[in-house]
Amino acid sequence: MLDADFFRRWMTATAASVDREAAYLTDLDSPIGDADHGSNLRRGFGAVTAVLEKEAPDTPGAVLMLAGRQLVSTVGGASGPLYGTLLRRTGKALGDAGEVSREELAGALRTGVEAVMTLGGAAPGDKTMIDALVPAVDALAESYAAARAAADGGAEATTPLRARKGRASYLGERSIGHQDPGATSAALLVAALSEAAEGTAEGARGE
Repeated sequence: MLDADFFRRWMTATAASVDREAAYLTDLDSPIGDADHGSNLRRGFGAVTAVLEKEAPDTPGAVLMLAGRQLVSTVGGASGPLYGTLLRRTGKALGDAGEVSREELAGALRTGVEAVMTLGGAAPGDKTMIDALVPAVDALAESYAAARAAADGGAEATTPLRARKGRASYLGERSIGHQDPGATSAALLVAALSEAAEGTAEGARGE
């Protein structure tokens, strides 16, 4: 079962990963976006880490809802509302439970992803973060590692696609051949989830 501490570790791991990969995310964003995806997310998840240390919510849902609100208030462009919606709607779907299962998290994440699809009007194949998130949620029913692999594969599969949503869609055919930065950062979020789960498993074995 996953408690609030697990979800704080997930957000902290995401912030660390985004910090490490910020330059790479910006490099991906340069040819097809505003060249600020990495810096925006670094600022946003850094703020998430800070507010979680200060306020320490005591349920999984509250952790994600607080993180989502912080992203909306600190991240510019489309990334803030999209990631904020993902985390807030996932947190709301988890409710007030003190602990949740992986299966319950998968169901809540699906609700969050559907909310992002509604907000952005994107579907799988449109060359957006959805291309990493949808297969990850489907695979989470199997394991965290499977979700991570599915997200990575989904992000890589955006390279030959033509963008149909967002700033990259204005480029038309010229968006082909570039891996989508949003799908790539979404894969980092899922990888951080897997890392948090691995840490929990190691702790349990140590006991």
